[in-house]
Amino acid sequence: MTMRPLLTLLRTAVSVGSSRAVCSEAGNKWIKPAGYDTGIKTYNSLSRQKEPLVLAKEGVATWYSCGPTVYDHAHLGHACSYVRFDILQRILTRVFGINITHVMVITDIDDKIIQRGLEENISPLVLARMYEEEFKKDMMALKVLPPAVYMRVTENIPQIVAFVERIISNGHAYATDQGDVYFDTQSIGSRYGKLVNFGNAAEAPGVKDKRDPRDFALWKASKPQEPYWESPWGRGRPGWHIECSTIASSVFGSQLDIHSGGIDLAFPHHENEIAQCEAYHKCDQWGNYFLHSGHLHLKGSSEKMSKSLKNYITIKDFLQSYTANEFRLFCLLTRYRSGIDYSNASMNEARSTLSTISTFIHNAQAYMQGHLQCQTLQEDLLWERLSLTQASVRTALADDFDTPKAVDTIMSLIYHGNCQLQPVTTADGTSRSPAVFGAMVSYIRDIMDILGVDLLDRKESYADSSSGVLHNVVEQLVHFRSEVRNFALSVEDKVPQDLQSSVQPHRKKPHADRVPLLKACDALRNNLVPLGVQIKVRFLAITVSRVLYLLVMHRNGKKETFG
Repeated sequence: MTMRPLLTLLRTAVSVGSSRAVCSEAGNKWIKPAGYDTGIKTYNSLSRQKEPLVLAKEGVATWYSCGPTVYDHAHLGHACSYVRFDILQRILTRVFGINITHVMVITDIDDKIIQRGLEENISPLVLARMYEEEFKKDMMALKVLPPAVYMRVTENIPQIVAFVERIISNGHAYATDQGDVYFDTQSIGSRYGKLVNFGNAAEAPGVKDKRDPRDFALWKASKPQEPYWESPWGRGRPGWHIECSTIASSVFGSQLDIHSGGIDLAFPHHENEIAQCEAYHKCDQWGNYFLHSGHLHLKGSSEKMSKSLKNYITIKDFLQSYTANEFRLFCLLTRYRSGIDYSNASMNEARSTLSTISTFIHNAQAYMQGHLQCQTLQEDLLWERLSLTQASVRTALADDFDTPKAVDTIMSLIYHGNCQLQPVTTADGTSRSPAVFGAMVSYIRDIMDILGVDLLDRKESYADSSSGVLHNVVEQLVHFRSEVRNFALSVEDKVPQDLQSSVQPHRKKPHADRVPLLKACDALRNNLVPLGVQIKVRFLAITVSRVLYLLVMHRNGKKETFG
């Protein structure tokens, strides 16, 4: 599908919602929108508190997000914000059945892009394309779902010029003799400051052509060696804030359900977006919900990870040491609005949590396959725990997307499952309850997949065409070891009992000539552990997928630790 038909469909899809816009001259107090109440509460930066999430149209959410300014490699701070909002969108779609129309802008013309182009003696537009493609690859590697459409600033210049012209005609912007156009913040009075309460703060010195130091550029007159476009005010290029207002309005019209971005964008970027859109549409409330993600900090530092501070880790470098699943667990363990400390310790916590989940699934499958013999299960208790977990996770996610609480609830279910998976020497007379563990495994896999964590590790597990053969070889090897060990223990001598041991069960004592067989079985078990195959003392728990994963990691020159 070409870009133009796709945009036509998007505009048609949101036309109903656009007709609901309230156009009046009210103050900056948030107004609860009319429409469909999702039953979800989310923190809204406009009201500075949790609010019911009400959508203009039932089952559909319009969502705009600020994409990258593509002049350099994306880093982990960027990744954290994009992964967190990807988690929120997955929850809305797959838990609450809301279809999201998501548009993201790519800022491909900017002061930083121009400066980097000059430094590297390359066209700013070519430079932007290079880093745009790298960004998209990084998002794919992190399993971030792409928006319905990416939109570049440079492909929307005529729309931006028209948008600025209308703001001027509405009395909210002015042009200077030098060819710049500024937004007139005084023209909207107290409505400027919906996200940031300015109070009586002193005004900082501004550009001499500005009427007010808070005024910001909608159009910048061209300078030597800079790209430019023709406009009624002369050659120039768009300001930073106007691009988002124009592109979001071109798709969604005069009303938007959700706008997202990092907390550092709240002011001035999002504040100025709001001012521009409400001045253009002459409406009281353009965006109904503004969601902001917290900063990523290096452990022990109060400063956010950023390129300007040169304290960043690129996504590509990060993925040499950790997986996308591990980073997503790292993000899930904190609220999306909270700041988050990055360190090896915090990543190891995420890795350990992922390992605990994977190990439980492997052990539960071993029980279902009959390889693991356990005491009689309290089956009703597990069914009840599963039901409570499902309800509690949904409740947590409906409360401002509380993923830490949801994960904690899932880990509690796993704990109770592990308590039941206690091995016994013999299963004679014990009843089996594999169905409840099947239901638990299915739910855990499903909810983690909803959150974007792929417990099947499909990409790594099936990377090699010989993986199926290797799987069967490992199974046969472990089966052979089990047969040999059972033979070595098949003949037992009863140990004489004294008064102190009379209550103890009889223990198997192999014949002396069979002890070497048992030692060989133990040696094989110990030697398989480094290869990712764990055979527990009294039952079998084969983690074949880990063997395949380890081989792939080894081929790529990576090291991995398995729980």
